[in-house]
Amino acid sequence: MRQKVMIPKEVDNIIFRPIGIIHSPYKTKEETPCQGYRSHEEGEVEVFEEFEEGLADLDGFSHIILLYLFHKSDSYSLKVKPFLDDSLRGLFATRHPRRPNPIGLSVVKLLSRRKNILRIAETDILDGTPFSISSLMSLSLIRGRR
Repeated sequence: MRQKVMIPKEVDNIIFRPIGIIHSPYKTKEETPCQGYRSHEEGEVEVFEEFEEGLADLDGFSHIILLYLFHKSDSYSLKVKPFLDDSLRGLFATRHPRRPNPIGLSVVKLLSRRKNILRIAETDILDGTPFSISSLMSLSLIRGRR
């Protein structure tokens, strides 16, 4: 039998501040596609100017990985009915936005950079979504190639 592990008080709540805002054509959760590859729309990642220097050397990357906050999610359930499915599934086997820690992850195509604005495609993120971490990686690395 496993012993219950206590989370140290200093990490009981994880707090991060946004480094920017994601702009997309999707104004409601209902119109947002369930996967980026289903989207033919473009959007923008607005990195706050104080973080613009961190975008150096981004040219040449095909895709970026965005970690963001499901800022419209107000509760969670451990069983959910995913989009395009008729059965209840375990929350952690889905991309459902109602999570205990409302953090989302999307791989989007990087089209261009203009100062602190990244033009993206294949977006599946609600307009106005704050993000706090932007992990950058080339698609060839995602697929295990160099």
